[in-house]
Amino acid sequence: MNQTAEPRPLRIATRASKLALWQAEHVSALLEAQGSGRPIEIVHITSEGDRDLTSPLSQFGGLGVFTREVQKAVLDGRADLAVHSLKDLPTEPAPGLTLAGIPDRGPLFDVLILPEGSEPIESLADLPEQARIGTGSLRRRAQLLHQRSDLEMLEVRGNVQTRLKKLDSGEYDALCLAKAGMVRLELLAERNWLLLSPPEVYPAVGQGALGIECRDDDTETIEILGAISDPAVRAATTAERSLLSHLRAGCHAPIGSLSRLEENQLTLEAVVLSGDGQERIFVSESGALEAAAETGIKAAESLLEAGADRLISPGPGSPEAL
Repeated sequence: MNQTAEPRPLRIATRASKLALWQAEHVSALLEAQGSGRPIEIVHITSEGDRDLTSPLSQFGGLGVFTREVQKAVLDGRADLAVHSLKDLPTEPAPGLTLAGIPDRGPLFDVLILPEGSEPIESLADLPEQARIGTGSLRRRAQLLHQRSDLEMLEVRGNVQTRLKKLDSGEYDALCLAKAGMVRLELLAERNWLLLSPPEVYPAVGQGALGIECRDDDTETIEILGAISDPAVRAATTAERSLLSHLRAGCHAPIGSLSRLEENQLTLEAVVLSGDGQERIFVSESGALEAAAETGIKAAESLLEAGADRLISPGPGSPEAL
């Protein structure tokens, strides 16, 4: 009697933090709804950034601290695809992998989280003088210092829950995080928080979006991931990542960007700041939606012509964690 072979599972490699698992499970649900007929398995991977919770992110010595080992699991056949926060994914493609899936985007902006029991605030001006702000991001640090040079910027590491515990224990007066992660973990409703949005604070390249990689010769998985991708989000993030790639800055320099889509037009706004936030260069470039990469390059060239290369540190970058 002939038996029908079980379809091969689609194995998703992911970090094991609660936020990374939410992202992997979200992609799993999208894949199941897409109806490939293949069962989904999630493969847990521990990254270098997860193991070392004490070193500042800017001192890790290279891009991809949260992505390298997840990518390796796909390349060596332990998994078929890897789910990343797109803002953590280096713009230089990993040999043998392709960025095949970019689904619908979550919230783009950052939020300033206050300790439990704090009174709400309406702007950064409401923070006390020399308030202590916890953030591992040079981009957030520079933009907040541009608004308030008196703020004391302190390094913070660990997952979202660990950071919130440090905030509530009194180590910080406020914590700066991506709104997308707080929403996905359902932690925002129980907190007082302030939205940090342009023109004061621009998000990271790719913020709020997920990037799904697979092997570049895996045509079946490439097709499946293409079916769960959002063309408008892919265009927006293509422009942003093209900007970052052309600046050759990684995430070591304080760079923020925002893509605005209107009909078939894409406008990319971008800022580069000095580390202390005192210098700030802003540009805006527009182009057709299908020319997203070219718009990103135009914005990068405009920044460089305005002197942004003085503000961009050479050498390896650090990831935009959370």
